[in-house]
Amino acid sequence: MIEIVLSLAIGVLGASGVWLLLRPRTFQVIMGLCLLSYAVNIFIFAMGRLRVAAPPVTASGLETPALYDDPTPQALVLTAIVISFALTALFLVVVLAARGATGSDHVDGREPDA
Repeated sequence: MIEIVLSLAIGVLGASGVWLLLRPRTFQVIMGLCLLSYAVNIFIFAMGRLRVAAPPVTASGLETPALYDDPTPQALVLTAIVISFALTALFLVVVLAARGATGSDHVDGREPDA
């Protein structure tokens, strides 16, 4: 059951992120990038042998590696969160500078003809 919920969450976040990336406003593009990074983080968790109530790697008395909880996906996601935060901050600074230079919030810098 948890696999279905995770795959549905990954699909919805990924589709929403792509849809927002294709929008003409820069804030929508930023939100799309954030949603895509959330989808990728959940995907990494799901592919990393996600187990509920599993002991950590340092537990003694476990001989089978399949019984361990894998810390690698958690470390990868933590690193991805830090990098995506820095990338989002940089993107916001660039967008604010572009808005000041062009006077528009559109990705291509031009307002559509109304």
